[in-house]
Amino acid sequence: MGPVELLHMSVFSQSFSPCGRFLAAGNNYGEIAVFRSDADNSLVVGGGDNNIHVMDLENGVFKTVLQGHSDYVHCVTVREREAEILSGGEDGAVRVWDSRTGQCVHSIEVYKYEVCARPQYGKWISCVTTDSDWMLCGGGPSLSLWHLRSLSPTSIFNLSGCQRQSTFHQDLILTVGDGAFVSHCLLGGEVKTQIPCTPQSLNTLQLNNNSTEHRVLTVGGSSDRIDVFTNLSYRAFSLRF
Repeated sequence: MGPVELLHMSVFSQSFSPCGRFLAAGNNYGEIAVFRSDADNSLVVGGGDNNIHVMDLENGVFKTVLQGHSDYVHCVTVREREAEILSGGEDGAVRVWDSRTGQCVHSIEVYKYEVCARPQYGKWISCVTTDSDWMLCGGGPSLSLWHLRSLSPTSIFNLSGCQRQSTFHQDLILTVGDGAFVSHCLLGGEVKTQIPCTPQSLNTLQLNNNSTEHRVLTVGGSSDRIDVFTNLSYRAFSLRF
């Protein structure tokens, strides 16, 4: 790949392997960079056909299609203990699927909740993350914390621009979006600190909790670099496509 393509590269997605030692990332040229690989589990993906596809990584065959979104899918996450898949799309809905039957059991139209809505940013959902009975939801609506049993928002985070991906970490929420920084937020909605990153706009972050030896945070966005944080307070180094 030439220098012009590298200049205009954006990293849109990342995923750590179940063992915690390997990282895969995808960019705007349709490339997937595998810094290491593992093939023990299913791969859940969503995209422009408005559907979620589940692939068996043992044989590379798609075994399930989840249909219900009315516009393309931005994000998916898995609740293994509850055997559920959560997805968010351009239609502004978060759908909760039973991974055993492929049926949608809940649909949450986040933008219809007044406390979450930001009309100037639209209704699309860019990130859904879960931790036990809690869900983080970002995108056109404000980043919000939801209680999944009651399907209601409990905290709204006062962050500028759209938040494209978020994750739980101990008593913090880590989130990225418009702006060259990772925001550290408290569960009650307060923004604690913001840590500078290399890309000027961020699309994706992954926190590797599956390995004590390789416990890092990785962040990607409008650059060919993926920033790696061995300590959440500063960037240690960068990976490059």
